[in-house]
Amino acid sequence: MTITLLGTGTSQGVPVIACDCEVCTSTDPHDKRLRSSVMIEIDGKVFVIDSGPDFRQQMLREHVKRLDALIFTHQHKDHTAGMDDIRAFNFRQNAAIDVYATEMVQHALKREFMYIFEEFKYPGIPQINLHSISNAIFEVQGVPVIPIEVLHYKLPVLGFRIGDFTYITDAKTIAEEERVKIKGSKVLVINALQRDSHISHFTLEEAVAFALEMGADQTYLTHISHRLGRHADVSLELPPNIHLAYDGLKFEL
Repeated sequence: MTITLLGTGTSQGVPVIACDCEVCTSTDPHDKRLRSSVMIEIDGKVFVIDSGPDFRQQMLREHVKRLDALIFTHQHKDHTAGMDDIRAFNFRQNAAIDVYATEMVQHALKREFMYIFEEFKYPGIPQINLHSISNAIFEVQGVPVIPIEVLHYKLPVLGFRIGDFTYITDAKTIAEEERVKIKGSKVLVINALQRDSHISHFTLEEAVAFALEMGADQTYLTHISHRLGRHADVSLELPPNIHLAYDGLKFEL
């Protein structure tokens, strides 16, 4: 299984105009963060978790030629806005793309992308096969996926474990019964927004404490705001098996 972190940033705290902070002006490519997403290549299949506004750019950067499934964690636009761009894969593969989402997320998709779901299908619109998921194990084209429900303030969000890999974003609270699903993972990716307390995201301190509790061989911190600081500086503060993630990071499991 090959894991590629397509994006490790967030819309939280990202300025909409020019910013002169040390992260935004950094020349280190590790500090150039697109919205959070991950690609999983397993058994000849390619799955992507979340298609944010940077989805097209991420696919082009990684030279992705095939997409078998898109899996959503939750309905916020920084995780769903790029779904329209699966149409390129429809054209290349001459097939609909499997999309996995909870009923709550599906409601948002049908509102935001209503043209996809209308009875009259305009030529060239994205083609999808929509699959309902919940907090129960499901399969994506024969690959078992274990959902992990976390709370993003009061909003339920799903993380996912595939084999020895666990991916969680937009978490602030994780119940003990959900933590049990994570333990034993070899690689954990978890959100760490910033240093200061936040109502709906782990801080750096909270994410590190959580990672140490879970005990994965390696943990990577994602969903990073520019407020957290430069990659090189933050990395010096972290325990040996906990790392600040960066866009394009790949690893094998």
